[in-house]
Amino acid sequence: MPAPPILDDLRRYAVARTLFRPTTLLSAIRRLGFVQADPIRAPARAQDLTLRHRVKDYRAGDLERRYARLPVEEDCLVNYGFLPREHLALMHPRVSSRPWDASTRRKAAEVLAFVRARGAVHPREVDQAFAHGRVTNYWGGTSNASTHLLDGMHYRGMLRVQRRDSGTRIYAAADHPDADDSEATRLQRAATLLDLVVSKYAPLPSASLTYLARLLGYGAPHLAPQIQIALRQARARLANATIDGTAWYWPAEENPRSRRFRTDEQVRLLAPFDPVAWDRRRFELLWGWAYKFEAYTPAAKRRFGYYALPLLWRDQVIGWANVTAKDGRLQPSFGYAGRSPAKDPVFRNALEDELDRMTRFLAGHDAA
Repeated sequence: MPAPPILDDLRRYAVARTLFRPTTLLSAIRRLGFVQADPIRAPARAQDLTLRHRVKDYRAGDLERRYARLPVEEDCLVNYGFLPREHLALMHPRVSSRPWDASTRRKAAEVLAFVRARGAVHPREVDQAFAHGRVTNYWGGTSNASTHLLDGMHYRGMLRVQRRDSGTRIYAAADHPDADDSEATRLQRAATLLDLVVSKYAPLPSASLTYLARLLGYGAPHLAPQIQIALRQARARLANATIDGTAWYWPAEENPRSRRFRTDEQVRLLAPFDPVAWDRRRFELLWGWAYKFEAYTPAAKRRFGYYALPLLWRDQVIGWANVTAKDGRLQPSFGYAGRSPAKDPVFRNALEDELDRMTRFLAGHDAA
């Protein structure tokens, strides 16, 4: 029986298992299982910043440019993003926890018929055809009612994103095959979904495992009771260890102490939602400081900056960077959680290499 891991082992494991050797775009998405999306470009969208470390010769905007030719879908899991098409059957037909009234159902049926007749539509076409007006959005402001309705139809599986046009979703009708709705099948789907997120974010502190199970209610609200059963079963079958009073979980077939989980000498600037950094609870346990995403924090209250990218060196997240690009030249600014390693020539060379990689990556930005 292998010796139990210590925190240093989990730190290396957390980094090495997700920063795998760069592969093809589809293979990387399948290996990750899900790539979180975010519309902010600072200096590129989160999905591009995540994929650039895992896809060979990746350029900003490649996912959007190639999306229509890939078996990949924009959809919801624990949040919104991109996932392999084969995962959709785990969540659809999705039953929203917010039922529509009769009027909304009628409007959705009319729009669906319109989309089927057109083949694909821009939200502007729907608005011009139906003039739905404005609605109050989730943040208390107002938004286009047609756009709001299309979002709801997409969430419920009536529509899919066929492609993007300058960042705007172009919708087509979606058809999901009839699914076995037996209790055994629902339990199996819930267990598979939980395994998917554990595989993406492991090793997980116990509280984060519970949190992820709750977030699966976004992608599969109709499976909430089965997800709770799957969570209890997962705690019994996942590999685990208690370190400094915290219980950790990871896939049973993996050994965090294995030599296969080795880190390299690279510096990497990560997306705020990269699997390495996404779980803020885990982040603080592994690296001893609290990183925060502050794009929606008033400027005067920011410590890290508008879109701070966690700065990973070897298996340590040592600080952050805010990066802008002007005339093809990067303008980075750095902050450190502890003592700056800037005088270390090995670090300086590795950081220069990372900034060169970022420059090449952003060469595709204007075409996105």
